[in-house]
Amino acid sequence: MAEMTMNEIIHAAVRRDLARMEGALRAFPDGDRERARQLQRAWDSLWEQLHHHHETEDAYIWPYVRSLGVLPLGLVDTMEAEHVAMAASMGEATAAVGALVEDPSAEVAARAADRVAEAARVTDAHLVHEERDVMPTVVEREDTPEWKAVEKQLRKGSLVRAGRMFAWLQDGADARILASLRESFPPPVLFLLGRVLGRSYHRDVAPVWR
Repeated sequence: MAEMTMNEIIHAAVRRDLARMEGALRAFPDGDRERARQLQRAWDSLWEQLHHHHETEDAYIWPYVRSLGVLPLGLVDTMEAEHVAMAASMGEATAAVGALVEDPSAEVAARAADRVAEAARVTDAHLVHEERDVMPTVVEREDTPEWKAVEKQLRKGSLVRAGRMFAWLQDGADARILASLRESFPPPVLFLLGRVLGRSYHRDVAPVWR
């Protein structure tokens, strides 16, 4: 099995959660306010992870890619515009999931599922575009000092945030993703991040999908 990049692993986690959120909403038990709250908590966690991921791309990766001068003119502008469109669709889904907490009916859940499905469509289109047209250029240069400097910026942040992210990445991950993470990080580091520092994710979010 080929090793996946961290970007691909994050994208896989986003796609996984969008799919299971839509599925949970389609199967929503009419009148179950507690389940609605659980789904809102899981959705908020997903949106936090995705928003942070794209903030770091906007701040560090797109400027780096622009500086290379090897990609078609306007491609990074398109990436940034897709982030805006994705954020708008995720915002509509967030509002729809919030409405379900106020009115936990099967009808409202179905509308929320439709909004999540649309957010998944818009998001996946961007992820595919990025994976196909941008990331190969980055991967080719992953051993350069310039990219190492970008990676250093990407790794900044609190250990608690990193722990929640690694717990999220591994929750429901398939064998290829888990193998790729083990190739990139020693098992004790993965345990520390995902199980110890990520314990709030395991307490608050992971049970929603069980």
